[in-house]
Amino acid sequence: MADVNLARAEAQGVDVAEIDRLLTDVATSASHADLRQAVGHYLARLDPDGTEPDPTEQRSLSFAKHTDGTLSFSGTLDAVGGEKFQAAVEAILQASRPAGDTRTRAQQAGDALVQLCDNALASGALPVLRGHKPHIGVLIDHEDLMDTSSAAGTGAGAGRTGFGSIISAAKARWLACDGTVTRIVIGPEGQPLDLGRSQRLVPPHLRRAVEVRDQHCVFAGCDAPTYWCDVHHVVHWVDGGDTSLHNSGLLCERHHTKVHHGFRIERQPDGRWRTYRPDGTEILIGEPFLISA
Repeated sequence: MADVNLARAEAQGVDVAEIDRLLTDVATSASHADLRQAVGHYLARLDPDGTEPDPTEQRSLSFAKHTDGTLSFSGTLDAVGGEKFQAAVEAILQASRPAGDTRTRAQQAGDALVQLCDNALASGALPVLRGHKPHIGVLIDHEDLMDTSSAAGTGAGAGRTGFGSIISAAKARWLACDGTVTRIVIGPEGQPLDLGRSQRLVPPHLRRAVEVRDQHCVFAGCDAPTYWCDVHHVVHWVDGGDTSLHNSGLLCERHHTKVHHGFRIERQPDGRWRTYRPDGTEILIGEPFLISA
């Protein structure tokens, strides 16, 4: 009903009342997706030789950071850009369908988007930002990072990320599990006095050994590939756990988060992994039925 579309319809002798009737039939008898396609087809036929719009002028993405560190975002993509975005998220979503998954479709898509970002950041192929490869940086006091007592282990609001989010000490410990820690000594007036050497918690040779041993995420029911996974300290390094093959296990982003929120993984003497819920019960995944040919 836009003026420009009505003018084009009049120039081509289109019976707009008949178009109204046809589109109403589609709206009352078919799905919303079919209606959208029918309207789009009609509008495209009104100007079949028109100028192709620049897709980059149709794209937008905005972020809103909340006080608890969560992020809301909204945006618009052109048809091709939207298809690329959906294809990338869907590829991760369909490749990560662990047994016993009770997440909603929206939750699965959200986890897939975070895993997609994880994969891109871990690849080292993203553009360099001011001399550094893009990464997640967290500034936190040493005392808060190391304090895992029951009363203060969570440490709400203890850390600050590079984009300004305020996170708990527990989240900082989770991020440090397969990261790099740099010691910075701050003076009484807030000025840095000493910048210690960065220490990589999981060296490359150990990661390769863990990948060869575990093959995929070791959380029950999950077979996410090694390149999706972090190397998790079974006994956390702040609790005295050593950075060794025996104390390491592969976990994808979603299940690494679960383990840092009460779930637990344990490697048996025979090499098999077991997964336990926060209440101590074990997650058991049954063997699939085998149907003979």
